[in-house]
Amino acid sequence: MTTISFAYTVAAGRLARVRQWRRVVVALMLLVLAGFALTLMLGQSFTPPDEVLRVLAGKDVPGASFTVGQLRLPRAVMAVLVGMCFGMGGVAFQIMLRNPLASPDIIGVSSGASAAAVFCVVVLSMDGAAVAGISVVAGLAVALIVYGLSFRNGVAGTRLILVGIGVAAMIDSFIAFVLSRAPSWDLQEALRWITGSVNGVKLDQALPVLVALAVFGGLLLSRTRDLEALRMGDDTAAALGVRVGTTRIVVMLASVGMIAVATAATGPVMFVAFLSGPIAARILGPKGSLLIPSALVGAVLVLGGDYIGQFVLPHRYPVGVVTGALGAPYLLYLIIRVNRAGGSL
Repeated sequence: MTTISFAYTVAAGRLARVRQWRRVVVALMLLVLAGFALTLMLGQSFTPPDEVLRVLAGKDVPGASFTVGQLRLPRAVMAVLVGMCFGMGGVAFQIMLRNPLASPDIIGVSSGASAAAVFCVVVLSMDGAAVAGISVVAGLAVALIVYGLSFRNGVAGTRLILVGIGVAAMIDSFIAFVLSRAPSWDLQEALRWITGSVNGVKLDQALPVLVALAVFGGLLLSRTRDLEALRMGDDTAAALGVRVGTTRIVVMLASVGMIAVATAATGPVMFVAFLSGPIAARILGPKGSLLIPSALVGAVLVLGGDYIGQFVLPHRYPVGVVTGALGAPYLLYLIIRVNRAGGSL
């Protein structure tokens, strides 16, 4: 009887956690849909919902076809997709290394992609898909360099973070040097690659981001159980049958791939990858996979940050400025909390 009661209690607790996870995911999905609808309807002018739906259905609506179809829709679609890439990629990194500071944009991946893009724009006078492709390769290369420099009988999370911060500082210095020698007509385009912006994006530019989200995101979701085991430590994960080394490599490549492609599309939308996981964890609680909730939180952050930067503040700002203003204080708070807790940082 005691055994049956215990089994029933465990099953009931597991069912409650699944229901809680589903409620959180549904609520976040509704929040993303609400932000998406708000972005399509409200701007410098209001577009009625019926006209928005007609535009989405492919019908020609005077005025709305341009405002919604060519200006607002690509912007909103890109914001959702890059937000999901940053959110899922960031939290996978944090779970893998069991450290909330271990975000790809903190350890230099986004800086590497930005540096390559700025160099291509300013020095090589390149644009379009070529710049995006080179920036993706650069982001992956920086990740491999940081991983290699921090590898010593395995990769410790703190060591990788410190090496990444050092590499990012050198890359940021290189970006500043290139910008200081840039002609004025190249500065506007180059600045997009260091602040993060969805201004002027086209709908076809979202396709590579969608593919990256589907491929790399699907790869991360296939490793959900392994990541959950890694949250309990490498030894525990290995005892549960997880191939820790292989899982780390797969998760790192998938996470960096998502972050690099998203950065190539919009520039580094600062701190979205860093903030999405902790926010999702606070909403969800200690149990349940954070991958999908963090992706949805990332979409909310980019959608909301872009709308605030365009229409709420006195002047217009790129979304990266708004998310950076939100993320920087949290980074300082997190470092102070880790130090007070006796951590190694």
